[in-house]
Amino acid sequence: MQSGAFATITERAGSTMDLARCYDGAQGFPYWIMALLQTDARGRQGKSWLSAHGSFSATLILQPNCTPAKAAQHSFVAAITLFRTLAEFVDSSKLSQKWPNDVLINGGKVAGILLESSATGVNVDRLSVGIGVNLGLAPKGVLGARFRPVGLSDFVRTPPTPEEFLEALAAHFVVVEEKLVTKGFSEIREEWNGQAARLGKIITARTNQAEIRGIFDGIDEDGSLLLLTPSGKIVIPAADIYF
Repeated sequence: MQSGAFATITERAGSTMDLARCYDGAQGFPYWIMALLQTDARGRQGKSWLSAHGSFSATLILQPNCTPAKAAQHSFVAAITLFRTLAEFVDSSKLSQKWPNDVLINGGKVAGILLESSATGVNVDRLSVGIGVNLGLAPKGVLGARFRPVGLSDFVRTPPTPEEFLEALAAHFVVVEEKLVTKGFSEIREEWNGQAARLGKIITARTNQAEIRGIFDGIDEDGSLLLLTPSGKIVIPAADIYF
């Protein structure tokens, strides 16, 4: 690819995350694995991800050799990369980021991100970033979705092919990753906050212990959700959000 990254494109796979676990590193890092059809894709918390015809399904494999906290920052690197890539094909004013790892078009979910890592000792030595994007029409049969699924072709006449999208995505990733390395997460955080859905507005965060309602104040230096409540500012590292 023009980005200098290496990639494998396969016709069919259970999931690209499964293929990523088998990658031996022989062709270096970063390394992309894309499947034109996924039959057993997954999202966060083990939820299924339906891959409609023409969807983009890929996993980026990294070798970060860093702490788990720093590895987790790649969720936001991937989100910004997705935003920049989608903005090549649809008006960026329609796009927004939903914490922690979804991209929306006009309030509907068009893309999701999933991170899996493995560690030796204290450092993460293998990080897989799974990315799914509805390039075609919105998938059918999605039950219980908190945000309605949408497809890129719901908004543009001629969406990119998965191969074209991968080329653009890989190129943007190189730039955003370099921003993380040279300028730190504060620059990534600032860009993500500037694209965040419902920033400064009331949202609800549902954790395993409680449901918390407050004004969304962006993310902190660890990527945690910040909520302004009558009791003060609350930092939430993990939750499902609703608005």
